[in-house]
Amino acid sequence: MRTVKELSQLTGISVRALHYYDEIGLLKPTEKSGAGYRLYDDKALETLQQILFFREFDIPLKEIKAVMENPVLEKKQILEMQRKMLTAKKERMERLIASIDDILKGENGMNFEVFTRTELEEMADTILANMKEEQRAVFVKKYGSMEAWRSDFLKKASSEEVQKNYQKIIEWYGSKEKALETVKHPGNSDLFPAYQKRLDAVMKQLAEKKGEDVGSWEVKELIGQYDFLTKQMYQMEDATGIMTELADAFLNNPELQKAQDDVYGEGVAEYIGRAIRAFYSR
Repeated sequence: MRTVKELSQLTGISVRALHYYDEIGLLKPTEKSGAGYRLYDDKALETLQQILFFREFDIPLKEIKAVMENPVLEKKQILEMQRKMLTAKKERMERLIASIDDILKGENGMNFEVFTRTELEEMADTILANMKEEQRAVFVKKYGSMEAWRSDFLKKASSEEVQKNYQKIIEWYGSKEKALETVKHPGNSDLFPAYQKRLDAVMKQLAEKKGEDVGSWEVKELIGQYDFLTKQMYQMEDATGIMTELADAFLNNPELQKAQDDVYGEGVAEYIGRAIRAFYSR
């Protein structure tokens, strides 16, 4: 058995944080001594290691708790999930390090390629195969032919800006394979209008709450609905990444703020940005 101080020294997690993990039920001590001191066995240490894997991605504690307590997920499944997330992060770091090495050598600038040309071509062909006739008609009218649309798609998808966006998608989904599959098969497009209609209703309800405490139960409940709808629209297990980036955009992007405020009222974008941050805060 290890005391909370020994566990702190072993893992680098503060004693205060371990006490808090106990308070919220994330990591309970194995037992307590006669004097009331928290004691942890090897199984508790293993659980803490899993928690720390998730914390590496700044996932909120309540989300980690939900995953750890999910009766459907076994220990092996959780570890496989974490391995995919860490592998995606490792691959990104390796690409960035390689790009920096090239710059130091005086060679090419940073390479942000996420999906290769072959993968992009496969993506375009899959999108074409699943495209509805009315969508094809729109693109033929705009580009002149579907081949012209395909060429334009590949050109734009190869750009640095779009590749950076693909990198974000990989981080959101946890692996390159799952992200590629999602981009190729975005889901039932008929459902999107329904989800967007529900999101609009949530936004209007949040607009009515403007001025209230973003930490209130009512506001958090609405952001929870927003989170759920986002997961459904994009077929995600965890929408933390995309939602926190949305919050940053609501708070820091003047164009997006104006667009949202024009629809929902002055100051609503900033308020919702703060509400999303509060919902996902540690």
